[in-house]
Amino acid sequence: MVKEKNDYTSKILFGRLEKALNKNPKSIFLIDGIGTILSAFLLGVVLVKFEVYFGISSSILYLLASLPILFAVFDFYCYIKINDKLAVFLKIISTVNLLYCLLSIILALFSFSTITALGWVYILVEISIVIVLAVVELKLAKRLA
Repeated sequence: MVKEKNDYTSKILFGRLEKALNKNPKSIFLIDGIGTILSAFLLGVVLVKFEVYFGISSSILYLLASLPILFAVFDFYCYIKINDKLAVFLKIISTVNLLYCLLSIILALFSFSTITALGWVYILVEISIVIVLAVVELKLAKRLA
């Protein structure tokens, strides 16, 4: 029963997202950009402040926080300036997002001896969200191509 309710809820959420993106496909860049700023803040401020609880060194956290800032610049530029060839730019940001996930896993594995369960939870939740977003971006790019 709970699984059916969760499936129904996700279908509604994805349906609404798909409908909104059909009206304004460029809004995915705004969504991605806001998410990258949130990620940069969490990694570069919150997790650094509570490094002892997450077990990931501040140098790795700062590296992981700096990349989303670059992604946000790209996202906001695309949202404001790009009107043609959206599919190309969606493929770029989705690929970069997936590479960021891979880098996050690699860096977490380098911290394997110190990373805590809370650190793994954060990394895996962030990666899951980014992968879902990248899939949505790729599907949208395919539809627009």
